[in-house]
Amino acid sequence: MIEFIYKIRPVRTEMLVKSTQKEDEIIALHLQYLKNLYEQGVVTFVDRTLNPDEKSFGMVVFTSENERIAKSIMLEDPAIKMNVMLGNVYPFKTVFR
Repeated sequence: MIEFIYKIRPVRTEMLVKSTQKEDEIIALHLQYLKNLYEQGVVTFVDRTLNPDEKSFGMVVFTSENERIAKSIMLEDPAIKMNVMLGNVYPFKTVFR
């Protein structure tokens, strides 16, 4: 297994201060998706910054067999799939835990 990270950021920065009901529902699905992957042992770490501006982002550290599957894991995230977040996948190496 290879370690990867996907970095996500909101499509609409304003949602960090005032989200719509639809955004709230999608973020709930996003968090459930990540929780399920965590419970399966795929995801090892999830976090986000707290600044409510265009520099805000979240990170998901996870393992996958290859980059193609890693990208599909990111693309299946409801926040990405439903266009609330944008994301990029990168090979990753945790140095300390």
